[in-house]
Amino acid sequence: MSGYPVGRGHVIQAIRSALEPRDDVLAMWEGGAAAFDRVDEWSDIDLQVLCRDGRVEDVMEAARTAVETLSPLETAFRFPDPTRHGHSQALWSLMDASPFLIVDFVVMERGNDRDRFLQSEIHGRPVVHFDKQGDLDAEPLDAAEHAAKIRERIERHRALRRLLRPFVEKEVRRGNAAEAMAYYQAMALRPLVELLRMKHSPLRYNFHTRYVYYEFPEPVVRRLERLFYAADVSELEARCEAVLTWTEELLSELGDGPTESEIADLASREREIRASQGRV
Repeated sequence: MSGYPVGRGHVIQAIRSALEPRDDVLAMWEGGAAAFDRVDEWSDIDLQVLCRDGRVEDVMEAARTAVETLSPLETAFRFPDPTRHGHSQALWSLMDASPFLIVDFVVMERGNDRDRFLQSEIHGRPVVHFDKQGDLDAEPLDAAEHAAKIRERIERHRALRRLLRPFVEKEVRRGNAAEAMAYYQAMALRPLVELLRMKHSPLRYNFHTRYVYYEFPEPVVRRLERLFYAADVSELEARCEAVLTWTEELLSELGDGPTESEIADLASREREIRASQGRV
């Protein structure tokens, strides 16, 4: 966004200049919006760094110091280890930058075998700033495993779809609007979104609402949007009925789920799309 002295390029260059000369830092790359070529004025900075084992704290401190040469930090948060993804992570916002330009900084040890989110079919094509030893080769998607996970989720949704609905309805009848809405979001709407993703974006079936405006047909998005709103608790029963009807339709359309070859074909097409972005 205009009007701020510190911009996206300043932050990335400052961190790169601080880390690339270090022997303990092996690679740095961007994911998120940058990996899908969708950066706009509201995008944050999703930076990942690969370092030698045992050097996480030093690298984290060096990156933070580099950011602070540009601007005082307005907010800093370090996620407690172990994080859900198994890598060290911090968030920084700068006083002299847009409030949307949050630095989401992740440090990964080379010896850590947890997912580095480099499957281009799922996470897009990373913007590589440096890779000293060729550690950032794309990690191929395991099509068989991915298809099996989707089929397992379909069976779960098929088994639970009617069992979860009473949790919403009983709170509606009690007039407990907040509880009814919370159950509706978690037990009716979220499963529906996952099934829609399986149909329209199976490679990212577990991304919930992220990217639906890019990956779902517009009529589907508009139909889905209406289900996210209810004026009051009395409307929730009708919304719940609409969700259940759509859920049944999707379960019928999806059948047992995709085969390994179907996922492999989708992954191949996705790689071609990302390769067309023309980045290394």
